[in-house]
Amino acid sequence: MEMKQTILLCEDDENLGMLLREYLMAKGYDALLCSNGEEGLDAFRTGNYDLCVLDVMMPIMDGFTLAREIRIINQQVPIIFLTARNLKEDILEGFKIGADDYLTKPFSMEELTFRIEAIMRRVNGKQVRDCTFYQIGTFAFDVRKQTLTPEGGEVKKLTTKESELLKLLCQNRNEVMQRDYALKTIWMDDNFFNARSMDVYITKLRKLLVGDPSVEIINIHGKGYKLVAPEEEEAQA
Repeated sequence: MEMKQTILLCEDDENLGMLLREYLMAKGYDALLCSNGEEGLDAFRTGNYDLCVLDVMMPIMDGFTLAREIRIINQQVPIIFLTARNLKEDILEGFKIGADDYLTKPFSMEELTFRIEAIMRRVNGKQVRDCTFYQIGTFAFDVRKQTLTPEGGEVKKLTTKESELLKLLCQNRNEVMQRDYALKTIWMDDNFFNARSMDVYITKLRKLLVGDPSVEIINIHGKGYKLVAPEEEEAQA
């Protein structure tokens, strides 16, 4: 029988915390609720968690401080921050600490679970491997050299942003690449101007890949993009 994934949930609002815990458990997760950062740190030290959901504004120890302590213990466990503040400085601070995602209150329960599921797929799936070479249909993509080479064709040099975006798409091959995740990973901010910039790069990548009918970058409305391509083994360089 498949083991349940365990989530450390730290939220000082008792009503919201209980609601989140019950919802996560209804979705098939084990969830431990802590009401402050110090309690959360004690729980993390003695438990084994697949993901942490941390409120930023907590008594005794805030979410940022807790995340720093968690990162000393474990560099890999995914962290999602919850906050009532929508300040750019707070969001950037969270990602500097090592957050995987950031949700501003109020948010829907469905959105939280959707983001948790997306992170779990990245962590548990093949896409977490740090490959430096991908075969995309008949195209060879060299991450280090930032080149895309069609079979029997001319080498095409990619810009840094094109290369970073194509790598994320390859890491999520045949799955949805979340739009906000790509913006935060590459641009460090999901504002309107960066979003428009990403759309331009997606258009450029589509043109570069047009030579192979088995390869396509499609829009997933309200979510992001999907690189549709034959499944092939990626070679580690």
